[in-house]
Amino acid sequence: MKKRNFLKSAAVAALALSAMGASSISAAAQEVTLRMHQFLPAQANVPAELLIPWAEKIGTESGGRIKIEVFSAMSLGGTPPQLMDQARDGVVDIVWTLPGYTPGRFPSVEVFELPFMMTNAEATSRAYWDLFKSDMEATEFKGVKILAAWVHGPGVIHAKGEGIRKLEDMQGKKLRGPTRVINGMLAELGAEPVGMPVPAIPEALSKGVIDGTVIPWEVTPALKIAELVDTHTEFSGDKALYTAAFVLAMNQAKYDSMPDDLKKILDDNTGADFSAYAGLTQASFDAPGRKIAEATGNEIIVLDEAEVARWKAASETVLDNWFEEMDAKGIDGEALYEKAQALIAENTK
Repeated sequence: MKKRNFLKSAAVAALALSAMGASSISAAAQEVTLRMHQFLPAQANVPAELLIPWAEKIGTESGGRIKIEVFSAMSLGGTPPQLMDQARDGVVDIVWTLPGYTPGRFPSVEVFELPFMMTNAEATSRAYWDLFKSDMEATEFKGVKILAAWVHGPGVIHAKGEGIRKLEDMQGKKLRGPTRVINGMLAELGAEPVGMPVPAIPEALSKGVIDGTVIPWEVTPALKIAELVDTHTEFSGDKALYTAAFVLAMNQAKYDSMPDDLKKILDDNTGADFSAYAGLTQASFDAPGRKIAEATGNEIIVLDEAEVARWKAASETVLDNWFEEMDAKGIDGEALYEKAQALIAENTK
């Protein structure tokens, strides 16, 4: 009897160990497919040179166990302002977007879009990530895991006709802006801001809905901006007129469900270094975009430092207004601004 019971217990234990082993093997071999959604056409610089290569790198390093499918130009439906909710709600797994497409929901991010804030995309992106970790992650981004945060290169004004040669030329110009803060800046500088996502710009220009747009050089080839405007206005000095802030965001529950070894692969390929790399990579395509405008025969206007000083003075109200708005939300906007400036300066050295 004792022998029979012992054998029965041993058999049960063997079955349990076998099940545990199979479970471990299954967990170790688990494969994950992630759907990434973004708003630019696949041939644009950010998807073609940054997002898709990043997805392929993740696939390679995981031995094919992580497959990231990149869906471009909103091909899974919805509009660019809905991307953050798509990630938060699990409609897709990863999105690349601007938090500023949903005004007021991510107020702290706006500090990097204030006038004459950024020095270069690499340094400012690293500062953005640092400030995100210290001041934004636990509050404004609950429900999503931010994989990276970066900014584009110096913002440029692209306009029809005689273009923008001095501050007074902004009066009455209908200019597209990407976010609430940048539109506020355009208004303070005398323009009539028209908010719209990047994909809508070509049609708006061709139909005369807008007189021009503010975007970095790098995205102009994909949108054929050089064919739709006559002039491009740049700014002298060590700080850009503006930049826009992006995030690569993932559904938190999807990330949490992944095995630890696959999480590590994502973690190793995101964060501060990838944010800085993404900003640098995106900005590296500014020069080729500028050359296309030159080859088209468009005029590139460069405002000298004396004229830029006038623009800086005119945009001071934007800062004051933003500080007040942040105070109303319980955020010390002035302290956040000073902290962001210090981080940018530190990373620019």
